[in-house]
Amino acid sequence: MDAGRGVMRSASPNAWTPDTRFGAWFQRTDIWRRYVVEAAIAELARLLAPYASPHASLLDAGCGAGAGFEAIGRRIAPDRILAVDVDRAQLAHARDEIARARRPIALVHCDLRRLPLGTASIDVVVCHQTLHHASDQVAVLRELRRVLRPGGILLLAESCRRFIHSIPVRLLFRHPQNAQRSPEDYLALLRQTGFAFARRDVSTPSPFWSRPDFGLREKLGLGPDPVREATELHVVAHRAD
Repeated sequence: MDAGRGVMRSASPNAWTPDTRFGAWFQRTDIWRRYVVEAAIAELARLLAPYASPHASLLDAGCGAGAGFEAIGRRIAPDRILAVDVDRAQLAHARDEIARARRPIALVHCDLRRLPLGTASIDVVVCHQTLHHASDQVAVLRELRRVLRPGGILLLAESCRRFIHSIPVRLLFRHPQNAQRSPEDYLALLRQTGFAFARRDVSTPSPFWSRPDFGLREKLGLGPDPVREATELHVVAHRAD
């Protein structure tokens, strides 16, 4: 651990798609925090509410600059948080967010495919806007399943193919284009990698910021943008044993 900074270091390399300079900056803005992160954590907490499983230890898988710490601490209330990311620069910014959560947080630089954690050692994993940055999503999900205890919970929030392939996103951000999936594809991938969920555990919204018209049709009273394929996915999935 880096004394005084709360960062444990792992030398494990990672195959990942680094974001643009704009993308890295945008993840530290209040717009990102309010409209993307806090909204997603609120929805995941709503889906999680029927389950009384213990939430003592929580892994924030792909925490970025730590924009979700406060919302996770307030809405999910784990005893402690382990936050990991492959981007050292974003982890440096995440240090400044630790106080917001009002609970112990350790920051770890590591590869999500090789977590420095024991098998069945975590109660809850939050994986928010992370998978669409990874080329090997199967390996990431299998590793998240490994560290979850039997019956442990994965809270997954993802931007899906229709949004990631949109022109504004392709111009401003960087993602592995051949790795993007529809909501249904992500659900199939979760089942393939050892997770179980019911229909009530899933929501597939298309928030205004993810639509081609940014919600303008609704603001003008013309009704919602006709959505051919949902742009976002939220899932509460249990480790299937």
